[in-house]
Amino acid sequence: MSRTDVAAFVGPYPFRALPHGGIDWLLKQLDRIQMEQAWVGYLGNFLHGDPAPGNAELIRVLASYRDRLLPIPTVDPSLPAFRAEIQHAVDVGAPGVRVYPMHVGVEPSGSEMRELTLMAAEAQLALVLTVRFEDARQRHPLDVAADLPPSAVRGLARLPAVRMIVTHADRSFIEEVHFGLTPEESERVLWDVSCVWGPPEDHLALLLNTVGVARFTFGTGMPLRIPDATIAKLDLLDLAADQRAQILSLNLERQWGRTT
Repeated sequence: MSRTDVAAFVGPYPFRALPHGGIDWLLKQLDRIQMEQAWVGYLGNFLHGDPAPGNAELIRVLASYRDRLLPIPTVDPSLPAFRAEIQHAVDVGAPGVRVYPMHVGVEPSGSEMRELTLMAAEAQLALVLTVRFEDARQRHPLDVAADLPPSAVRGLARLPAVRMIVTHADRSFIEEVHFGLTPEESERVLWDVSCVWGPPEDHLALLLNTVGVARFTFGTGMPLRIPDATIAKLDLLDLAADQRAQILSLNLERQWGRTT
C-alpha cells in the first residue's frame, strides 16, 4: 500500500475562510511530505443537512486524481437515504465513509450508528470518525457541537467485523478507549496521529509503547492543520524503519483489508 494520509479534506470550511483547500494545494503538500495518497473528505459536509450534494462534488473534483486522492463520502444515519449512500460509496470505489454523529444529532453509539457501522463493515468500508476538527480555544462561537465521546468509540468497537479509523484524538481519549477494550476489540480501531502531542510532552512516544505501533496510522487534518507537524512528530521519534512503515502504510493496509 502507498503511504497514505487518512485525514485530508477539500472544500470550504463553514466557520472561517481557509487560505488553502483546493486540489492543487493538497497535491503539492502530499508531494512535499512524500505521501503518495490521501483519503479525502468534503470538509463542509459535517454541517450539511443532506451530505449527498457535497459527496457528489467530492467525487467530481477528485475524478481526475483517483490514483492519489480517494474519496471518503459522508453518511448521515439520521436520513432515510443513508443506506443508499453506503452503497454509492461502494460503487465509486471509496475505501470508507465518514460520519459525524455529534453534528447531526444522533446518539453516537445508539441504534442508528450501530446499524450504519454494521452496514459499513458488511460492505468492507472503513468507518472514519472525527473526535473534533479544532481545539475548543479556536472554535467559532457557533461551533457548538460536542466532541465525540470515548464511550461511543468503545461501544462501536465491540460490534463484530467493524474496522474504524478515529482521527483527531489526543492521548487521554485514546487511552480511555483502548484500555477499556479487549485485545480483540482494540484491533478494530486505528488511530491517526494528527492530534497526539510529540516532544516535549512525548505523548506519541508513550502511546506507541503502551498501546502499540500497530494501532496507529498517518493523518494530517489538512487544510485545517499543518502537515509538517505530523511528519515532524515521526522524525523526532526513535522509530525503526519497519515501525515507521507501519504507521505510514502497513497498519492501514492490514486494517482496511484491501489494497489501493
